[in-house]
Amino acid sequence: MENHYFCENFSDMIHSMTGYGKAEQLYNTNNICVEIKTLNSKQLDLSLKLPQELKASEFDYRNEIAAVLQRGKVDATITITNTDVAQNTHIEKEVVASYFEQINSISKEYNIPEAKDVASIIFRMPGIFVAPVQDYDDGFLAKIMETLVQALKMTDDFRAKEGVVLKKDLVKRVELILGYLAEVEPFEKNRHEIIKGKLQKNLQELASGGYDENRFEQELIFYLEKLDITEEKVRLRKHCDYFMESIDEEGAGKKLGFIAQEMGREINTLGSKANDADIQRLVVKMKDELEKIKEQLFNIL
Repeated sequence: MENHYFCENFSDMIHSMTGYGKAEQLYNTNNICVEIKTLNSKQLDLSLKLPQELKASEFDYRNEIAAVLQRGKVDATITITNTDVAQNTHIEKEVVASYFEQINSISKEYNIPEAKDVASIIFRMPGIFVAPVQDYDDGFLAKIMETLVQALKMTDDFRAKEGVVLKKDLVKRVELILGYLAEVEPFEKNRHEIIKGKLQKNLQELASGGYDENRFEQELIFYLEKLDITEEKVRLRKHCDYFMESIDEEGAGKKLGFIAQEMGREINTLGSKANDADIQRLVVKMKDELEKIKEQLFNIL
């Protein structure tokens, strides 16, 4: 059975893995209802509940759901209800009469007092209620698939709308990280002079007889190069730009997660090499925003 719904209409935006869709259609006297709920999951975790009569088509339904939703914890339910009261479950009168006669006969034979509420006993017996056999012809099956497709479209639309909210939040937090990175610049300019002053003071306290100025400058340059954060800043900015470029790619969730990991490495290295309280404060803010980004990425398709 071929797929009826195509996802490319929504491929230009990120999708949340949280979604909901419910569709109903009437076929003759049968009401078809398909309800789908989705949450985040690393893989496709699909639970499909449907009438026993539809088990032969279960594989088709699972393929359709997997093709559209791709990933996440998915709970899908297909129910069929006959709206014709005359065709709904009915009571077998002959069976009820048989049970009644048998109960009375046993009561008399064994001298058992008659029960006050014989009906409640009888209606708990098997075979009392009988549901008519549904006729699942090709037209009926096609209508069920059509209803499933509608529910999937509603779920995917829901995910797309949630994705818009997620994207807005992610963009905001990446921009905050870039803003904090820009604030590092003025502190970095003064950092070299502060480090140089501290080293000179320590040397003067330790070397009362003086020290070699040239050697001191060489050691200072080596020391400052080890603490230089230029490469980390450049790489972090590139990772942020790449994150923004990739955010609208189809199924970008995992890719964005990998980019976020690289952003974290540069932020951590920047913090370890900063050797400055003001820069460290900005690094903590960047880490806080990155953690919020990672939390949001768990729910992105």
